[in-house]
Amino acid sequence: MPKLLDCTLRDGSYAVDFQFTTTDTENIVQELDDAGFPYIEIGHGIGLGASERGKNIAAASDSDYMKAAAKSIKKSKWGMFCIPEIAKLDQIKIAADFGINFLRIGSDVNEINASLPFIELARKLNIEVYANFMKSYVLTPLEFARLAKKSYDFGAQLIYLVDSAGSMLPSEIKTYIKTLRAEFPNIPLGFHGHNNLGLAVANSLVCVEEGVSMIDVSLQGLGRSSGNTPTEQFVSALSRAGYKQDIDPIKTMHLGEIFIREKIERRGLCSLDTVAGLAQFHSSYMPTILSAAKRFSIDPRVLIIELCRHTKINAPKDLVEKIASTLEAKPFTEDSLPWPNYYGEEQSF
Repeated sequence: MPKLLDCTLRDGSYAVDFQFTTTDTENIVQELDDAGFPYIEIGHGIGLGASERGKNIAAASDSDYMKAAAKSIKKSKWGMFCIPEIAKLDQIKIAADFGINFLRIGSDVNEINASLPFIELARKLNIEVYANFMKSYVLTPLEFARLAKKSYDFGAQLIYLVDSAGSMLPSEIKTYIKTLRAEFPNIPLGFHGHNNLGLAVANSLVCVEEGVSMIDVSLQGLGRSSGNTPTEQFVSALSRAGYKQDIDPIKTMHLGEIFIREKIERRGLCSLDTVAGLAQFHSSYMPTILSAAKRFSIDPRVLIIELCRHTKINAPKDLVEKIASTLEAKPFTEDSLPWPNYYGEEQSF
């Protein structure tokens, strides 16, 4: 059985404009700790240093989140996320002073080299360090395997296959895992799934079947875009599939009902999220899409699909507007449908 990493307080913070308070952190990590979750991730959704960069300012500072977790957790390991282009090495040293147990370093698959000094420092400070390959689907399975080996050689102790757009199919997940195993059988693998096509639980079950070491979940599926693998559903699916675990499904459902469901503003399915899964589009670029769609009076869903025919790794404003200018204009604005708010534009840092 893989270990579960609950990222409600980190990735889930996207859905609440990064406004989890220190009290939220204390209460939720304490309950998750008591429920038996071995790994709990906290802090700003974009990671260390994001608030200090002046955009998407969280309800509390990184240090306040660290202090809240450190004093509330007794058994579980707690950790944070960082993107090298945003975080600073000194912030890892501060986290070490608060007793952080693990650090996840998120890198676009074309920017892995930037993670090296962060991995080296984390290892030096005796922090478990994992490499998140954001937008893993941009790579072929063999490219993913070879890049995983490079990051593992840097010192990363576990490599994450990341379905950032919630676009991957179970058969694709299996192919990526089997290819890595065939090339480098000793590299531990994790999985972070989003739910844009409703496949996060199915994909996570495939990962269990294939021997993945760690799988991310979040209460009520709270997370960026359509959210993550819902903890309650996945824990229940594991029970249905006959896997023995130490986490009580009923206790987990209760946590989601009491602490998270009231914070969820979205209802039903959002077609922007579904199109993001269809096209393999990262939702952190959605504000750029919506701005261009409004300016040129075009359907943002069509613009997403057209952009991803050019690139799936980023969404440069100039390219987005160039593509938008070529599409057929229609009487369409972002106000004509009840689009949700999208928080967190990593590309703007």
